[in-house]
Amino acid sequence: MAEIRPIEWSEGSLKLLDQTKLPLQRVVVDVSSWRQAAEAIKTMQVRGAPAIGVTAGYAVVLAAIESNSTDKSSRMDYLVQASLEIKASRPTAVNLAWAVDRMLQVAEQIDDSKDAGSLLLNEAKRIQEEDEAINRRMGVNGSDLIPEGGSVLTHCNTGALATSAFGTALGVIRASWESGRRFKVFNTETRPFLQGARLTSWEFKQLGIPATLLVDSAAGMLIRSGEISCVITGADRIASNGDTANKIGTYSLAVLANENGIPFYIAAPTSTIDLKLEHGDQIEIEHRPQDEITHFQGVATAPEDIPAFNPSFDVTPHNYISAIITETCVCRSPYLSTLTEAVKQAEEES
Repeated sequence: MAEIRPIEWSEGSLKLLDQTKLPLQRVVVDVSSWRQAAEAIKTMQVRGAPAIGVTAGYAVVLAAIESNSTDKSSRMDYLVQASLEIKASRPTAVNLAWAVDRMLQVAEQIDDSKDAGSLLLNEAKRIQEEDEAINRRMGVNGSDLIPEGGSVLTHCNTGALATSAFGTALGVIRASWESGRRFKVFNTETRPFLQGARLTSWEFKQLGIPATLLVDSAAGMLIRSGEISCVITGADRIASNGDTANKIGTYSLAVLANENGIPFYIAAPTSTIDLKLEHGDQIEIEHRPQDEITHFQGVATAPEDIPAFNPSFDVTPHNYISAIITETCVCRSPYLSTLTEAVKQAEEES
């Protein structure tokens, strides 16, 4: 099977696989400006913490091309202003800000305006290549956590579509399956955007991994029945104490896993770890438009003018998390020390 690659740079522009159209249509969007890239992130044409980080890197490239300035100071002013807007497109996922800041650090070192676009493009490509390599190492690190003959439950979409390729939590499932282990796989639909039903189910089908789709509210019944051996999800931001922001509904799954005595795992690259934050209450939670709940594909599913509460993420306290799988190691409590060591090791290896 050809690898799923949702992000590509080709012929001077960014190509994004439009994830709002899957699985019914496979549409590639041609992105030629940084504002268009930021809008693609905001509207979730591209989504998943690592994927929006990679996209943000290319958005800075497009901003450098658009600045068209021969003066370094003017070029940096333009890039900094564009970067603020790119970062604001989705505030919870730290990978986005991490990638933008990395690109700005490179831009600061470029004096010749003729080299700016090409040098920044090289850095954006490095971020993308590193992401795939990181995901593959993470998959190997976590593959033994899924028991032979057992079962795993995952939430939202954490596969190739959410990254540059391979995936985080879904990548762990894939690596375990490709190592020869056999187990049952369950994935939630992930209301209201249906990333699980539309995207994760599609990816499992592409990979040839049998998986059963369930409504979000059936997870408790399934876990209590003894059908699930472990739960594994991705992450959008991890505080230094291990508190983790991820797709809304993750906290509920962690509580259910803890109550029923099964492990709850997070899989995320070290770029998702924000050591500046002491705990999860400091993580900004994005709230999406109300019509994502009250409408589906433009059709009303609720009475007119009903208010809707639509946070995109929740925070799972670290005491519910059995382990955090990264590209360098599997971190366990106490998370402050193990996550710090994981980040340090990743920096030394880069």
